[in-house]
Amino acid sequence: MTIYDISEKAGVSIATVSRVLNGSRKVSDKTRRQVLEIIDRYGYTPNVFARGLGLNTMKTIGIMCADSSDLYLAKGIYYVEQKLRENGYDSILCCTGYSLEARTNAMNLLITKKVDGIILVGSNFIYEKECDNQYIANAAAQLPVMLLNGELNAPNVYSVVSDDYTSMYEATLQMLQSGIHDIVYFYNSTSYSGMRKLAGYRAAMSEQGVSRDELEQFYCGSHEDVHTMTSHLRKLHAEGLGFHGIIAADDTLALAAVKYAREMHYGIPDDFSILGYNNSMLVNCCDPELTSIDNKLETLCQSLITILLGLLDGKEMPTRTVYPGEIIKRGTTR
Repeated sequence: MTIYDISEKAGVSIATVSRVLNGSRKVSDKTRRQVLEIIDRYGYTPNVFARGLGLNTMKTIGIMCADSSDLYLAKGIYYVEQKLRENGYDSILCCTGYSLEARTNAMNLLITKKVDGIILVGSNFIYEKECDNQYIANAAAQLPVMLLNGELNAPNVYSVVSDDYTSMYEATLQMLQSGIHDIVYFYNSTSYSGMRKLAGYRAAMSEQGVSRDELEQFYCGSHEDVHTMTSHLRKLHAEGLGFHGIIAADDTLALAAVKYAREMHYGIPDDFSILGYNNSMLVNCCDPELTSIDNKLETLCQSLITILLGLLDGKEMPTRTVYPGEIIKRGTTR
């Protein structure tokens, strides 16, 4: 029996059950009696650590990420840990890799450490098959699970996301309207976020009557291997694919595109335009500096921590929060 079971049987929210167990006055007498009756009927006893109920809280949050060497994930972890410390919380970090088994084991480990909540940094924790996401739903039956830039419709799971679809749609339209139509979309992830970006690109290209499938190029490899990324673009050129614009799913791929353009002696942005994603520190590592989409990572992290702390305080909080991205124009686009 979990707090979720109590909320379901009593017909109230998890936050309401939390308030009753906390002795909060923000619950009507009728609702309080209703919840207490279910608790008594099923013999529910809150864990002495009772994450999210304010009872002997461990003041510790579990954080999971796939790969802390990834620039985006590393920055997300930094912001999350920083904002947790500001609010008096410690954290435990698990770098899981990409296997479902490793992630399930890490989730279970964090639960045994009596953390108050778990934050999943990055959208790659969400799988296409519903059954593969059960490890998240199981954890959420015991404590709040927060998704940074990922979404899962399940009780006690809360998502804070960047609107990757709209950001990529608008960026693609801008490049098309600048007069470049032979645009390669260069990506190396099929995560939830990765697929939202791709969908935005496709929608803009289709709307403008451009539908060449070969212009979508999936690069599968290390997110740090710029030389191999550049080699991939040279191979496309050698195979006869003509392109004078690249929209990249992250800034590392975009830097590889800058390197490729230099090797081809293209003028940037007059002959060749490049747009990246994440607005990371890499945007200043090339000349001209890189146009990139700022997905407001710090804002997402702040919002996620605010929601988590609200939940731990027994408040009703939104299950899904979306923030728009912003195109930061620099020298690699017209």
